[in-house]
Amino acid sequence: MLQFLVRRLIGAVVIMFLIGAFTFFLFYTIPQDFAELSCGKNCSPENIAVIRENLGLDKPITAQFWEFMTGIVAGRDFAQGHCSAPCLGMSFDSGEFVWDSIMDRFPLTLSLTVGGLVIFLILGLGSGLLAAWKRGTAADKLVSGASIVLSSFQIYFLGPIVLGILVYQSGIMDNPSYKPFTENPVTWAIGLLIPWLVMATIFTAQYTRMSRSTMIEQLQEEHVRTARAKGMKQRYVFFRYAWRGSLIPIVTILGMDLSALLSGAVVTEFTFDLAGIGRLAVDSSLTKDLPVTMGVMLFGAFFILLLNILVDLAYAYIDPRVRLS
Repeated sequence: MLQFLVRRLIGAVVIMFLIGAFTFFLFYTIPQDFAELSCGKNCSPENIAVIRENLGLDKPITAQFWEFMTGIVAGRDFAQGHCSAPCLGMSFDSGEFVWDSIMDRFPLTLSLTVGGLVIFLILGLGSGLLAAWKRGTAADKLVSGASIVLSSFQIYFLGPIVLGILVYQSGIMDNPSYKPFTENPVTWAIGLLIPWLVMATIFTAQYTRMSRSTMIEQLQEEHVRTARAKGMKQRYVFFRYAWRGSLIPIVTILGMDLSALLSGAVVTEFTFDLAGIGRLAVDSSLTKDLPVTMGVMLFGAFFILLLNILVDLAYAYIDPRVRLS
């Protein structure tokens, strides 16, 4: 296990370096004067020269790349002050450090992800297990049919409908908003309830179908049939043997979904006008704020790598037949 972790961590560091190099040269080699972007309109040549020097844009491209990569590990000095590690540069638009901007938006994106995750896992896995348990019955057909219908919806389609019904027409709820959990947990939950429900509706359909199909496959495995032949109760066999083995493909998909949501739920945040990491990525691309765009890309890549490692570790815990080496 330890050797596996060491190898995966070393591989993750190498991948992060390659992603950082790719994004840096992709953005910084395009024919665009970043000092002019940072300075804005009607900017004098003298101001552009000062900005270019302050941002280090007057140095060779290799020196800029070295400062960028070392800044992630050890921090970096700008004319405006010291940027502590992990330093992802300074925004052309706001003049703030990119890492600080991401951390300001991260709690909202994390809240969206965790809340939606809890709801759609409970509903998706629960309904999928029910359909597998009652296979062939009316309950199975109802759950399967509902999951097929719900899987055709998208957040940008269902979100405005829910807002129109619950907020604008009936006035049952207010517009989605974000209040930090530490300040008021109740207001935090109420403000994000509509996005959670919409996300849960979309993802529940996927996890219902998957949990049902994988559970039915597990019920046909030899070790499950052997447990039945030994006279074990159906409920015990269902949850002790079949359910645990059916989690592996679900955990795989969950790792990919969770990393995508954490790295920036663009559609969700835009649909409900929430200022998270996804909204930050879109705004930075529209204003050509390349340091912020690069920072969000690296931040998302980090979470994808981290969650992939956690998914691999979860395999060995869920299924003892899986061995990490």
